[in-house]
Amino acid sequence: MQLKEMRRLSDEELAAEMKSAKEELFNLRFQLATRQLKNYRGLPAARRRIARVLTVMGERSKA
Repeated sequence: MQLKEMRRLSDEELAAEMKSAKEELFNLRFQLATRQLKNYRGLPAARRRIARVLTVMGERSKA
C-alpha cells in the first residue's frame, strides 16, 4: 500500500494496518531466527510499511 492510499484511511484503519504490519515483521523475524525464511526482501518491506503508517499518523497529529 502506497503513502497516497494510506492517507485515505481512517484512524481506526491506520491502527489496524499498523498492527498487521508489526505482526508481519514479527513473523518474518521469527522465521529468520529459525532459518525458515527464504525471501529476505520481506524484512525491509515490512519496516517501510510501518514507517509509512507512522508518517501518516504523525502528519495527522501535527495538523
